[in-house]
Amino acid sequence: MVSTRAQTGAGPEHGSPWRRAPYPVLVVDGRDTIVVRNDSAEALLPGARPGTRFADWAPDWLSAAHNAVRAPRPRPAGSAAAEPLSGLIGERSFEAYPRAQGDGTVVWWLVDDTELRLVREALRLEREQTAFLTRASSTLLSSLNMVRCMEVIAHLASEHLADAALVVAPARGTRLPMVTCLRGGDTVRTHAPVDPDEVPGLGEALRGFPPMPSRWIDPSAAPDWLVPDGFGPAGSIVVTPLPGHGVPAGALVLLRRSGDAPFTDNEEVFARLFAARAGVAMSAARLYAEQSSITETLMQELLPPSLHEVSGVDFAGGYRPSADHERIGGDFYDVHPAVVDGEPSLVALGDVCGKGLEAAVLTGKIRNTLHALLPMADDHQRMIGLLNTALLNSRHSRFATLVLASAVREGSGVGLRLTSAGHPSPLIVRATGAVEEARTRGTLVGALPSAPARTASITLAPGESCVLYTDGITEAKGGPMGGTQFGEERLQRALSECAGMPAESVVERVQMLASEWVGKGSHDDMAVVVISAPRSHHLIAVNGHTRGRFTA
Repeated sequence: MVSTRAQTGAGPEHGSPWRRAPYPVLVVDGRDTIVVRNDSAEALLPGARPGTRFADWAPDWLSAAHNAVRAPRPRPAGSAAAEPLSGLIGERSFEAYPRAQGDGTVVWWLVDDTELRLVREALRLEREQTAFLTRASSTLLSSLNMVRCMEVIAHLASEHLADAALVVAPARGTRLPMVTCLRGGDTVRTHAPVDPDEVPGLGEALRGFPPMPSRWIDPSAAPDWLVPDGFGPAGSIVVTPLPGHGVPAGALVLLRRSGDAPFTDNEEVFARLFAARAGVAMSAARLYAEQSSITETLMQELLPPSLHEVSGVDFAGGYRPSADHERIGGDFYDVHPAVVDGEPSLVALGDVCGKGLEAAVLTGKIRNTLHALLPMADDHQRMIGLLNTALLNSRHSRFATLVLASAVREGSGVGLRLTSAGHPSPLIVRATGAVEEARTRGTLVGALPSAPARTASITLAPGESCVLYTDGITEAKGGPMGGTQFGEERLQRALSECAGMPAESVVERVQMLASEWVGKGSHDDMAVVVISAPRSHHLIAVNGHTRGRFTA
């Protein structure tokens, strides 16, 4: 028979203090019988009435905790108090706080922490997702190769967002570039002649339209090319665009197997956040590929030609930019072979003020202008004057120095006409080893309203050479102390040792000495062209009949 005190829990030591508590409270005596429950506990556990056994209704986790409180294990002195116990009661989560009384009674406080746990779980998930997006952004932007970028996107998506992922790039002709990856597998690249509009939302995503909710996509209607081999039936599909810089970068397709939970709204939102970063990476890779292609195409006109003997005259050239990682600069040379045998070939070597890409832009303008003026190549002064006018009327504020050389076979030798426009005078290397300076002077182009120049005529005997060079060679600083210029005297002494050498050997010798002098120090652009009268006469054209040209 249960006592009235046990039924009501109205005793002064148990009843009134606990009934006013805002949390569910249960008081269990030494015989494991409930003696008090407050109103909150009655609402939570209507079956746990005073007088019933605690173990008859308590969930396993709470019953085990009660037994542990009744027979506590000793804790080392100074150790921290035990963490609160927690578990489910129904569909809610509770933390349980016991308080043992001196008479063997245990008071249990139950605190509902369901919302707190949901908030903590949401915070944990948010932190994990943020950390993943940060790692993904770093990984995606680590490569500017388009195919590699697509592979990384597919791998990351399949490992963290879905059971399988498909990255689709805009169509190339009639084929759709795709990269597929199963979770735990390798990426597979394909170029399939498929129609993206067979998948609801995919065609729109490739055109940059907003994503279609996954609930609108029937997985059973997915075409075979969309589902990877060995994946099985698809249970749910998410299609989201990969936004790029102004134009769509592609689309991301996520697949989850049949039988798994479908994608939630939060998962679709997270997929779009990932897709935004992936789209930036793909767009950057595409822009890099396009710019590299454009640059490579433009560079073809700026790369050094392979110079050989043209109409009985030997030509050779060499160039070293101011920075070893660059391929173009402010020095340039062009060789324009004569169209008709017996007419002179034109050589132009120049030095634009400045270095790097900006100087190369003006170099290109000078090259093109000189090329347009080839019909009047027999009049150096007129060419230089028209070039000077063109530069003055351009938006460029830079100037340039230039030397023109017309070379034609004359019997066993070579006749030269040399004109300098503010440029170091060409050097003539005689068969005896003597080095002469061509008597030509002129005003640099692009700085003053006129650019008068004086032309010198030279004849080269077989084995003799004319050396055109830029001041990057003579002004190169180095040597034992590191600050001495290579200088014109040192260059002339080096050339005197090159008497009778082929043009190509003279170029290599000059470049080698200048490089050794500079060592690892900084220097300006260096360019050199050698025109020689060969000892033997062979008619060979540059690349057949095309003009050999180099700009740097």
